[in-house]
Amino acid sequence: MPKSDIHPQWYPEAKVYCNGEFVMTVGSTQPELHVDVWSGNHPFYTGTQKIIDTEGRVERFQKRYNWMGSTGNKK
Repeated sequence: MPKSDIHPQWYPEAKVYCNGEFVMTVGSTQPELHVDVWSGNHPFYTGTQKIIDTEGRVERFQKRYNWMGSTGNKK
């Protein structure tokens, strides 16, 4: 017979806060979640991501594999 009451309480409407502001509602085992980064302020999802390449690594990769840029096609 399975043990009863071994699972944590489920909160289907747990609130997620980022920098003190309410950002979304998710299901969780915690009633509130405090996060530093979420999809609304992450550079990848907001389109503000910048590639910082001070040592030429991107150019070396592109040259090594004959990469033609963002089209995804090789020469």
